[in-house]
Amino acid sequence: MIEIRDIDLKIEFVRGSGPGGQHRNVTETGVRIRHLPTGIVVQATESRSQARNREVALERLRKALERLARREKPRVATRVPNAEKKRRLEGKKRRSHAKRLRSAPPE
Repeated sequence: MIEIRDIDLKIEFVRGSGPGGQHRNVTETGVRIRHLPTGIVVQATESRSQARNREVALERLRKALERLARREKPRVATRVPNAEKKRRLEGKKRRSHAKRLRSAPPE
């Protein structure tokens, strides 16, 4: 699990948008967290609770950092099996024969 230090975070509180009326328009329950070392920004405005939104935003940040830290496995090149090579060549021969039959007969 990735450790997130408080000094690496800049937390801002924002007003939520959308339905909810006057109460939603005057309270800053949305949370925007910026991870300073990586520049990743996450935001949560779903809940009317600032504490809940902070938890959701921190979880999103943790997942984003894990995605960033994940290393992709290198691709292992494989060769084409001989049977597949034969099948491809036979298919090409059939196609070329069919195309040859489309042309006008020699005079």
